[in-house]
Amino acid sequence: MNSKMCPLRNPYVLQAIERQMELKCRCHGVSGSCELKTCWNKLPSFEQVGRLLKSKYDSSIQVSPKAKRRLRRREKSKRKVPVQKEDLVHIHRSPNFCVEDPKRGILGTSGRRCNRTTSGPQSCNLLCCGRGYNTQVIRKLERCQCKFHWCCYVKCKTCETMEEIYTCK
Repeated sequence: MNSKMCPLRNPYVLQAIERQMELKCRCHGVSGSCELKTCWNKLPSFEQVGRLLKSKYDSSIQVSPKAKRRLRRREKSKRKVPVQKEDLVHIHRSPNFCVEDPKRGILGTSGRRCNRTTSGPQSCNLLCCGRGYNTQVIRKLERCQCKFHWCCYVKCKTCETMEEIYTCK
């Protein structure tokens, strides 16, 4: 298994985790004395590591591998600024996942169902890439007011509810 298949084997991810580890210590002894001190490294939360990697990704530097064993910035105006060890670099830009690209197997987000009320990855604001969303009201028939009758069956009524569904434009 290589680092592409297992992100925790990726040295950059491991460095990000190591940099955010926190040394925690606790004292043991009679009435608060520190006769014995136990220390350990506390792992950062998944959210902390994710935020760091996302910010590094957002500020990553596009490079050209032309120079001999040295990375060279693609952007001419910033070529004199050297690439640092802790910088995240890429050769190719990430594809635009908002727009359909059959050659790359990217389906785009048009027509995808989204959630209007959340702010997470399934939110309409994020998923629809600024294109907005359509609202559709659908009628649902569901079993409701079910009652158990002795012995041995359940009798239900059928209730009609209206549900709004949101899909990306």
